[in-house]
Amino acid sequence: MRSAHNAESHHTLLIIAIIAAILGFGGIAGAAVGIVKIIFFVALVLFIISLLTHGLRGGFGRRL
Repeated sequence: MRSAHNAESHHTLLIIAIIAAILGFGGIAGAAVGIVKIIFFVALVLFIISLLTHGLRGGFGRRL
């Protein structure tokens, strides 16, 4: 359930950025978007590392 909570927090930050941009708070919107970008790229790198390490252990050929 922790990953679902993390996804909700990312969406919350993105919504805050959109609302702040609409209301004219450029600094807050920019900061929120910057945080979301960092979190996205960190999650993407961790996902790719997870795929590679699982594949190197022979996980791609397994059948359930």
